[in-house]
Amino acid sequence: MGILEAIIYGIVQGIAEFLPISSSGHLALFQNFFGTNTQYGFEFNIALHLGTLVSIVVVFRKEVLGLIQSFFSLAKKLFTGRLKKDGLDSGERLFLVICIATLPLIPLKLLGFDEKIEFLSTVSWAIGALLILNGVLLFVSDRIKTGKETVETGGFLRPVGVGLMQAFLGIMPGISRSGSTITGGRFLGYSRDEAVRFSFLMAIPAILGACVAELPDVFDKGIDSAMLTPMAIGAIVAATVGFFAIKLLQYLTKNKNLSFFAIYCMLAGIAAIIADVLAV
Repeated sequence: MGILEAIIYGIVQGIAEFLPISSSGHLALFQNFFGTNTQYGFEFNIALHLGTLVSIVVVFRKEVLGLIQSFFSLAKKLFTGRLKKDGLDSGERLFLVICIATLPLIPLKLLGFDEKIEFLSTVSWAIGALLILNGVLLFVSDRIKTGKETVETGGFLRPVGVGLMQAFLGIMPGISRSGSTITGGRFLGYSRDEAVRFSFLMAIPAILGACVAELPDVFDKGIDSAMLTPMAIGAIVAATVGFFAIKLLQYLTKNKNLSFFAIYCMLAGIAAIIADVLAV
């Protein structure tokens, strides 16, 4: 893999991971149509995701620091028996909500559901159809009346629903993880800003967990030293572009709607289907 190719993949990952247009779908289409070298794709994709993880942590550094502090304060209350007496503060409640929303991913990973649908990444027309579905979800979520619930005060059932959207839809190539969780949050009563914020915070354990789960295979297969430079460059580009993508989505959700992304996904999906049919 060359440096230019690593930069292109980093740009695509950084943009598509956070904008609700599906990074996995776009990366798969790039590989399918341009015949890029996927020999080291496994390790390289982990590097790209770690890059985007860095961008989330940088943008939401205050929330991340608060979540770490809340973990220790919650553990202290549990071990000292003061949880019932003192209750949960907002930071501890947010920590639990994120944990609850992440739980549906665990059984799917243990059952190998992600591996069972991995073949979809090689079927360009299927990715196109899922991109169209992603556009429909975004279009519908924009038509939902503004919710009033916040993540910290919205109870513990709502994050279960959002987590199920992430687990069953967000792992499919063509369905955006952020798009599915934002849509789920909007359906369940979160305001647009809160749904976007929750989506990004949910991404931290989702991305980190996925990378950690793949590490044994990486260590088992090893990493070619020739890939270290492309992996580092791809991760840096993904982190940089991802930072600005997060800021852009935050701006758009406060000042506009997500219809542009819905239209883009539908057009991209149609284009992918037509290109795949013509290539046969």
